[in-house]
Amino acid sequence: MLFNSAIFIAGFLPVVLLGFFLFAGTGRQRLAGVWLTLASLFFYAWWDPHYLPLLMGSIVANYLLGGWLLKHPSRLVLLLGIAGNVLLLGYYKYTGFLVGTLDDTLGLGWNVPHIILPLAISFFTFQQIAYLSDAHDGAVVEHDFLNYCLFITFFPHLIAGPITHHREMLSQFSNPDNFRPRLDNISVGATLFVLGLAKKVLLADPMGAEAGPVFAAAQGGMALPLLDAWSAALAYTMQLYFDFSGYTDMAIGLGLLFGISLPPNFDSPFKAHNIADFWSRWHMTLTRFLTAYLYNPIVLRVTRARVAAGKPLPRRGKMGVSTFLALVAYPTLATMAISGIWHGAGWTFVAFGLLHGFYLVTVQGWRALKAHWGWKVDSDKLRHRVPAVLLTFLCVVVGNVFFRSASMEAALSMLSSMVGLNGVLLPTSFARIPGIAPLAGLLGIPFDAGPFFRPVLAVQIALLLGIVWFLPNTQQFLRRYRTALNWRPQTAWLQQRLAAATWRPSMAYGVALGVLGFFALARAMSAAPTEFLYFQF
Repeated sequence: MLFNSAIFIAGFLPVVLLGFFLFAGTGRQRLAGVWLTLASLFFYAWWDPHYLPLLMGSIVANYLLGGWLLKHPSRLVLLLGIAGNVLLLGYYKYTGFLVGTLDDTLGLGWNVPHIILPLAISFFTFQQIAYLSDAHDGAVVEHDFLNYCLFITFFPHLIAGPITHHREMLSQFSNPDNFRPRLDNISVGATLFVLGLAKKVLLADPMGAEAGPVFAAAQGGMALPLLDAWSAALAYTMQLYFDFSGYTDMAIGLGLLFGISLPPNFDSPFKAHNIADFWSRWHMTLTRFLTAYLYNPIVLRVTRARVAAGKPLPRRGKMGVSTFLALVAYPTLATMAISGIWHGAGWTFVAFGLLHGFYLVTVQGWRALKAHWGWKVDSDKLRHRVPAVLLTFLCVVVGNVFFRSASMEAALSMLSSMVGLNGVLLPTSFARIPGIAPLAGLLGIPFDAGPFFRPVLAVQIALLLGIVWFLPNTQQFLRRYRTALNWRPQTAWLQQRLAAATWRPSMAYGVALGVLGFFALARAMSAAPTEFLYFQF
């Protein structure tokens, strides 16, 4: 069941809200929790009821194992529990990829199995691994089965995140104040949901319709002209941005309707001034999980090994090449490679992860050099910030080519086209622009209609980039009210000047939101709903 579908908006959500308000409004918190859990299980089973036992079996097994680890901490049992979760994820998500790779490499003639990936398995697996790890360390403060079930299955975040942490969610489910219907939560939650729906159906989906045929052509072996390739790469980047941003807004808004704040997961990542900053803003809960449960343990293990070998720890600002490789490059590349594989089973996702790992290592190395030379690590000056933001955005676009392409061959073909190796064509309409025709003649660039590029698409992408770079995001727009959990808005100079435009419950904003909601709902109801991109992970 999709958030942008008629059955969800006009059927499932009103019924679940009504039942929740009936129970919670009369003080029956426990029944309200049971109602939400059952509704979330129904929401999951709507996709395919055959996988509901898998979800419930995983929940029960991890709950019991977590309870045992709370009373009897055992590293062996913890590792077995983590291995069981990883093997379950690996079987469904990577068996076909591994068997296909072995068959292609060794020519074994195997039949590659087609295994349907259970919805949300990557998300609930990560949440439960974190729970087991913290139970072993004694960091779990509550072990209630109903709240644990609701923590895993709560439908606003179940399918595509945020990846919630037990500490921040279980305490909310145990607080009776969160189960009392509040008008401010309902109005803010509904506003976020409508804004997210508009991003999805009015901005993301049209960009996806533009990018899809071009990537399909690259997969089919077509050599694309430069502008066609760039328009597709940028259109997909805009699709991914507004699709994920829209889902995040809708998830946080839905949580607020039920009195629950979900953690922030998206904070204007294209305003980032380097890739490290980007990953602190994009899929923030995934970055948090990977840092806490993968990157930091790798660094700790490497550090202990070096100390045991008699190698001193580096002083601040004094890190040799070998130390940098061991303590920074290796953990970063390993973490990002796993991040890439988590996103999907394919070499393009491995390349995506390793490329971003290379970006991060480069950023960390450059920052270490600047600290070593006594330079200012980060500059707030506009003449430094703007090129840094543009360079970061360019790096993200290149990475997204791997993220979107169906094969390495298609990704490399797209990148070849983006650097002009397959030729450059200018639209015939450009010949009427003063000075363009003589310059094109001097450079030997012909005027011809490319197979996909349209000037109107360039204008649309430019407008979307204007929204991305110059307008406040939805959390900043609603910063006077409770939105994401413990979220603190970043107020850059432009947002400070737009402070008067922040949302408040008024007639003007109500009318504007109603008009936007009308068009978004009309678009959502007029055609079959499209899946959110992160549903496939």
